Amino acid sequence: MRYDVAIIGGGPAGYTAAERAAQGGLSTVLFEKNALGGVCLNEGCVPTKTLLYSAKTYDTIKHASKYAVKAESPTFDLPRMIARKNKVVKKLTAGIRMRLTEKGVTIVAGEAFIQSRTADGTILVTAGEDVYEATHLLICTGSETVIPPIPGLAETTYWTSREALLAKEVPSSLVIIGGGVIGMEFASFFNSLGVEVHVVEMLDKILGSMDRELSGMLQAEYEKRGVKFYLGHKVTGVHGTEVSVEKEGESFILRGEKVLLSVGRRPVTKGFGLENLAPEPFRNGIKVDEYMRTSIPNVYACGDITAFSLLAHTAVSEAEVAIDHILGKNRPMSYKAIPGVVYTNPEIAGVGKTEEEAQAEGIPYIIRKIPMSYSGRFVAENEMGNGVCKLILREDGTLIGAHLLGNPASELIVIAGIAIEKEMKAEELRSFVFPHPTVGEILKEALC
Repeated sequence: MRYDVAIIGGGPAGYTAAERAAQGGLSTVLFEKNALGGVCLNEGCVPTKTLLYSAKTYDTIKHASKYAVKAESPTFDLPRMIARKNKVVKKLTAGIRMRLTEKGVTIVAGEAFIQSRTADGTILVTAGEDVYEATHLLICTGSETVIPPIPGLAETTYWTSREALLAKEVPSSLVIIGGGVIGMEFASFFNSLGVEVHVVEMLDKILGSMDRELSGMLQAEYEKRGVKFYLGHKVTGVHGTEVSVEKEGESFILRGEKVLLSVGRRPVTKGFGLENLAPEPFRNGIKVDEYMRTSIPNVYACGDITAFSLLAHTAVSEAEVAIDHILGKNRPMSYKAIPGVVYTNPEIAGVGKTEEEAQAEGIPYIIRKIPMSYSGRFVAENEMGNGVCKLILREDGTLIGAHLLGNPASELIVIAGIAIEKEMKAEELRSFVFPHPTVGEILKEALC
């Protein structure tokens, strides 16, 4: 069984690479030990957004009177929310399998193991009793949840995002360890369902590297809704429903019916024979060049395994770059405009430089910032809603960063990302005709 390309991992990087390789005329085999779609489709991006949309719908109905609509005593059904989430995942997973099959990709449902690289450069991969030979290998093994060595955690039944997505009952209270993207999205979801939510974060802000000003505004919005935040706090122990927390020598205990651990993810580098190739490492993953090549000839790495940007859309772009390179198209990977989105309600999104990054790098910059209320459509659809559009430009007017708080930030950030990638100046972006009334007009308004 000889193939032009072998791919380990069927997540966004893996299935994108497989489809693109097959379209390019390369014989392709894809190994996936769990389910096609990887963590993103089965345990992350898609299922969480499906549940968050249900929560957003529930929130909208609860506040329907703001829009002169009467809706008495709305309720929700968590088991049916979970069932709908499962249906969405199943539909999308089936769609990926169908596309790959139509393109002629061989899909192996099993655990792949890299045996060796022969003298002529052939990569030998086994799955069960079968041996596969490949001219090129793509490692797309994704990431896994970080489980920190917190005292008592190993003896405690706790949630990660996986268990939270399978919840059959709504807890009365929830302590979330970690105020990053995953933590905040689950804080949003369970807060909407009436759960008492506590968020503990070691940093002095939520949402890690996202714009500090907008992150603070989102935090303030959720504090109004009853979410309690403990920033700059360290978790020193987890024992059943009790979470021990410490800051500056003072300690106390938070109690929650459930504890959700969401302190980050790390690349999967063990269990598939990577040591038999021993590529040069980077951080806790694999080092790659601008074409996603590792230090081993004909071996590429894409997605979370590169330990650079643990985002599904980054993984997709990296996979496209890698396959293009195999096909002889030398298009380097660009990380200049990778959008980051948090699907809370309201959404928050950013792309390019934050103000803090510009300051740290000594880049002279100009801020253009206006409230989302400058958009007529935003006002019409977000009664009493707050939001802001914040753009960062070099002194010559080139857009280098954009940060949005307010719905639908996840859709609008695409426009800003294109402008940053193409190094557009303010007057160029401002010259485009934006449809009216749209929330997207806010980008143009901010530059006027």
